[in-house]
Amino acid sequence: MQQVDPVTFAAGLLDRAGHLRGDADRLGRMFDDAGSAVLALWHGKPLCRADGAAALEFVAPGHPVLTDAAEAPLFLGLADGRAVFAADVSAWVPPAGAPARDSAAFLDRTCQPLPGSDGAFTELRAVMAGLSPLDAELAATARAMLSWHRSHRFCAACGAASDLDQGGWLRSCPECGTQHFPRTDPVVIMLVTHGNAVLLGRSPGWPGRMYSALAGFMEPGESIEAAVRREVAEETGVPVGAVRYLASQPWPWPSSLMIGCHAQALGRSITLDPVELADALWLSREDMMRVFAGRHPDIAAPREGAIAAYLLKNWLADRLE
Repeated sequence: MQQVDPVTFAAGLLDRAGHLRGDADRLGRMFDDAGSAVLALWHGKPLCRADGAAALEFVAPGHPVLTDAAEAPLFLGLADGRAVFAADVSAWVPPAGAPARDSAAFLDRTCQPLPGSDGAFTELRAVMAGLSPLDAELAATARAMLSWHRSHRFCAACGAASDLDQGGWLRSCPECGTQHFPRTDPVVIMLVTHGNAVLLGRSPGWPGRMYSALAGFMEPGESIEAAVRREVAEETGVPVGAVRYLASQPWPWPSSLMIGCHAQALGRSITLDPVELADALWLSREDMMRVFAGRHPDIAAPREGAIAAYLLKNWLADRLE
């Protein structure tokens, strides 16, 4: 597929330096090097520039906030030649007067400034479209990996507390020896078209006017094509014929891989599953252009940076081939 813009989080610019993960001594020396950088995350929010610029803000390995890290820092890799680590500092307490985290919001727009730095902890979805490709990849990798560590601290085989290993890319059980590796959950997201129209859906609980491409988790023993047809049928009753892969996007909420596909519908009749969707509708190409221009009275475009927007823009630009 010809691309209008690169997919957010999917640049592939980070040198993950897998050959260094097993060398604990070398990683320790790299972490102590003043030239190394640490990306701190607080409740999943990466430290970003506090001046409004869409950029990550790194701290030095000796920054006081790292004393609140839940575990040893995770080795992300080498970025522009320097070692970059990530640390979960959710135990850090913001200074008096800082805005409280709005955990109940669909998108937490509060920012918590970090003393001793030029940064503030910021919701990644609020800045993802403006980050450089390398910063976006670093933030997505750090958020997904630290989320996995928070939810997998105990061995699934025997229940004992597991240890961080291989620079954070493995958890080992000291009791039974089981090794646990980070997981990625595959999700199909579909650009479903029929003639000059595209199918959009709206999930319950989404902000007003927000619509997007249909999506759903793949099931064990299922191909990508079968998952696309099943999800579209389950959510809307629309039958799908040909399915073609287009692009993918890491999506760190918490650790999904969005597999973008083009699905050709065999009809337009919708039978809505109200548990899965609050609404679904067909939009013409002309109406979709109005949506992205901000001129549609009832529908808002998917968030910039999400693969749904990427797929729809490529469809509008006739760049699916």
